[in-house]
Amino acid sequence: MAKKEQWRDRLHQIIYEADTPEGKLFDIILVWAIILSVLTVIIDSVASIGLVYGSWLRAMEWVFTVLFTLEYALRILAVRRPTSYMKSFFGVIDLLAILPSYISIFFAGAQVLLVLRIFRLLRLFRILKMVRYVEQGHVLLDALKASKPKIIVFLMTVIGIVVISGALLHLVEGPEHGYDNVPLAMYWAVVTMTTVGYGDISPQTPLGQFLASLLMILGYGIIAVPTGIVSVELSKAKSRTVTTQVCRYCSAGGHDSDALFCNKCGKKL
Repeated sequence: MAKKEQWRDRLHQIIYEADTPEGKLFDIILVWAIILSVLTVIIDSVASIGLVYGSWLRAMEWVFTVLFTLEYALRILAVRRPTSYMKSFFGVIDLLAILPSYISIFFAGAQVLLVLRIFRLLRLFRILKMVRYVEQGHVLLDALKASKPKIIVFLMTVIGIVVISGALLHLVEGPEHGYDNVPLAMYWAVVTMTTVGYGDISPQTPLGQFLASLLMILGYGIIAVPTGIVSVELSKAKSRTVTTQVCRYCSAGGHDSDALFCNKCGKKL
């Protein structure tokens, strides 16, 4: 039993940590495999190249898929609580990196979703010891969490304005000017408020144009609100020094540099 735990701890150190030569080598190979697999999918989507090298490219896609499937299985074996890893951010990304290939067996073309593997390169922050960026990521995340109640109120207000604007324009312009129903008019309100302005439908009557002008002016002010909310919370958030160590029980990261126990499950690091 002790030998099994030692083997699992060693596997965890290689796969999840980048502090040892073996772990660093594993991560470098993984990063290159991710880059090459994404390039393979992108190149295969070019018709002229696919006609000539399509069979080779698809074979390479399956080689990478098998390798990533094996890696995913090893990651599950290396942790004490596999479900914690599987439900974590990287666990979900790792699963999405291999699922499209198997789905493509039943639904042709699904393999294009393999470009989701690019998100796995976020591990570079740990591999390259870019701890300062991890620290700032936590600061930004804390600021977003603190902004959540204000953002929800803001979004509810925006939705209310969109519904009212859509209903008014549907009433003023009507189907004869392209505003066939309230949902379509609400779509126009969103496009106008965000200053995108596709121009597929636009008000034709003086009253409709006046209401649209008010909505455009209001849109400029509304766009700045979320930025201000998050900026205030960012100024309040404090930076903290974190380590790149990953808990072998729940796969949680982002621990303080002097932490002895996991900040999520409480197990010893």
